[in-house]
Amino acid sequence: MTLVNVWFIIIAVLWTGFFVLEGFDFGVGILHRYLARDEADRLTVINTIGPLWDGNEVWLVVAGAAMFAAFPGWYATMFSAMYLALALVLVALILRGVAFEFRGRDTGTGWRRTWSILLVVGSVVAPFLIGVALGDLLQGLPIGSDQEYAGTFWDLLQPYALWVGITLVAICNLHGATFIALKTTGEVRDRAKKLAKRLAPFVAVIVAVFAIWTHVIAGKGVLPNIVEIAAILAIVAAAWFAGEERDGWAFALTTFVMAATIVSIFTELFPRVMVSTNGPATDLTISNTASGSYTLKLMTVIFVIIFPVVAAYQAWTYHTFRRRLSRAEFENPAEE
Repeated sequence: MTLVNVWFIIIAVLWTGFFVLEGFDFGVGILHRYLARDEADRLTVINTIGPLWDGNEVWLVVAGAAMFAAFPGWYATMFSAMYLALALVLVALILRGVAFEFRGRDTGTGWRRTWSILLVVGSVVAPFLIGVALGDLLQGLPIGSDQEYAGTFWDLLQPYALWVGITLVAICNLHGATFIALKTTGEVRDRAKKLAKRLAPFVAVIVAVFAIWTHVIAGKGVLPNIVEIAAILAIVAAAWFAGEERDGWAFALTTFVMAATIVSIFTELFPRVMVSTNGPATDLTISNTASGSYTLKLMTVIFVIIFPVVAAYQAWTYHTFRRRLSRAEFENPAEE
């Protein structure tokens, strides 16, 4: 296996890590109003990710940086083609971050309601548009022989790509619900568990359609592979575990579903990194977009040194803030 292959796998792992970790953050952001009956409930839900969300976003930064350094041709074409969409992703992520910080700056009901709505919007828009971008990589975009994008913003909004965005938002909701159930007590936990059970059948159908469509787009027939079938079964199992007081297992299963979804896109994409609608001759591949061997060797050394430190720090963070939260800790705030 060459370093070019290794770095494609590393980038796939980084994107998977981002969606596994930030996926439940997005889900919490989307559900924090729906699962709450008052401000104490909302604060309980939001604070389940309070010490975690900004660290989870590091995976997105590292994934983008790895693409830039390891596959500059891929990075240049993808980011120029999706410039407006990725700018909207950046706005959505900024709104989420600002909402977390600004929501508690004032006790006024209008102020808190506004930032809560922006938190929901940002938490939906970011995974949806990133999903559209990942779907476009596999479905194909108009790319010339010079590796330049020859389309418009509207060419990005293809049916399969839109479905990938919908799939990731749906999984984020289920992933968030199981995480909230894992991290809270009392009525908030009960509502999260019930929501997970109700969401699971719908998410299973969405993921099944995604799996079949992905294979069709990749030219590999209709039947999903064993990992994708396991992901669909995992959703059903997560719903059962959520109702059986097995919150840890339910969350682990939705984690697997999210990981399997992202991995399936990169698996079907390899050895290409962007499919061209102008024919296979103009596809971007790991070979024609990669950096030189010296750059890849240097990056590998840096990655081997730094990644374990980052992983250890995040593991320590999750261990430190592992306890469940109760609404009693947040009672008597100004009511909305």
